[in-house]
Amino acid sequence: MNSAIWVSVTVASASTLLSVPPAVFVAWYLEKSRWPGRWLVGTLVMLPLVLPPVVVGYLLLRTFSPRGAFGAFLAEVGLPVAFHWLGAVIAAAVAGFPFAVISVGLAMKAIDPRLDRISQSLGRSGMATFWRVTLPLCWPGILAGGAIAFARGLGEFGATIVLAGRIPGETETIALKIYSELDSPGGEGRIGLLVATSVALCIACVLVARALDRLHRRRLELDR
Repeated sequence: MNSAIWVSVTVASASTLLSVPPAVFVAWYLEKSRWPGRWLVGTLVMLPLVLPPVVVGYLLLRTFSPRGAFGAFLAEVGLPVAFHWLGAVIAAAVAGFPFAVISVGLAMKAIDPRLDRISQSLGRSGMATFWRVTLPLCWPGILAGGAIAFARGLGEFGATIVLAGRIPGETETIALKIYSELDSPGGEGRIGLLVATSVALCIACVLVARALDRLHRRRLELDR
């Protein structure tokens, strides 16, 4: 039981660190830039939300399979993905990525657009404005997106079991352990700790995200 909790926490933490930085830049691209192709990028970002998780896992497995060129290359350099811990991390990162983009995008959208125009009128480029104005103002939204992505990573099941399998102590997360126990005689009586831990962690993530969102709104009201 404890190993499943540890695997879930480490997988969710690593997947959050993996997904949030690109989510910040994708959110900026969708909300603040005027570069072409935003509709296509926005559609691709939302795909993990609308596709069945098993389909997402299958696509990831095809991408990172050791039988393919990319998966074989990663395995050769010591980064095997399919049916390894890293596979569980990538599955959770893909599942949580859209939530991080949405949260960060909302934080950026709440920033007064006049600040961007003022910054650019002073000679700063769009990227310099991002680093000097947008990013400092929306950091609570970024942390809130990370909290939601972490919670989503904790609960990932379909893509994880397809890409990483259910290997006790390595890829068996809380969700996979609960599924396994429910499929075995008397397992329902052994999952109380796992269920309680999962609920507690997710509630904590939601509360943190809400508190950061309120902080972000207060900061913007004070700045204005």
